Amino acid sequence: MAITNNDLIVRPATEADAGRLIAVLAEAFHDGPVADWLIPHPEPRRAVYYRYFRDAFHHGLAHGEVYTTDDQSAVAIWYPHLEPAPTDPHHRLQTLETIAGAHAPKFVLLEEMFEAFHPDEPHHHLAYVAVAPQRQNHGIGAALLDRYHRRLDRLGLPAYLEATNMRNRQLYLRLGYTVGPTMALPTHGPTIWRMWRGALNATRRSPFPPTRPRRRSL
Repeated sequence: MAITNNDLIVRPATEADAGRLIAVLAEAFHDGPVADWLIPHPEPRRAVYYRYFRDAFHHGLAHGEVYTTDDQSAVAIWYPHLEPAPTDPHHRLQTLETIAGAHAPKFVLLEEMFEAFHPDEPHHHLAYVAVAPQRQNHGIGAALLDRYHRRLDRLGLPAYLEATNMRNRQLYLRLGYTVGPTMALPTHGPTIWRMWRGALNATRRSPFPPTRPRRRSL
């Protein structure tokens, strides 16, 4: 049964949700073209992904906005990008090496590419949205995002994300996103779709902004 907006209770996530929501993130992202590219073998991937999304969840609580459902079946991590933010690439490199070990170089490359092609125009970035595998295909993710999208429309702000598979790409198209220039991960890696839900101006949304790739070395 599909979930409607009125059926879903959405609330800010807290540290008390960490155990369940980190597991939701790690499980939801465990399979897919990017996962296969990052760590080809599923068993080491499971342990690395849990560490990676534990870091992502706590970073989201500290520096972004994290939302979940009343039953903790879904989670979304957003970051407001209203002005350029300082970064510490060397600290991030050390973190990724601790998290991913021998697999760290591809994680570094992935994050560098995402950063290099990130739009400069003020927006909110949907870094991650995940639904527990047993609850997928019921409209929970779309309903969770709809709450935040309506807030952005009231503020007159766009949203940006990177879609990593065709199924998610189709979902985001239905939610009002448009596709910008794609990225292709090297060494036979998958395609990443950069997607933009423009600010609502009268009856039209602002188009995908021009992006000047910038270099950042971890």
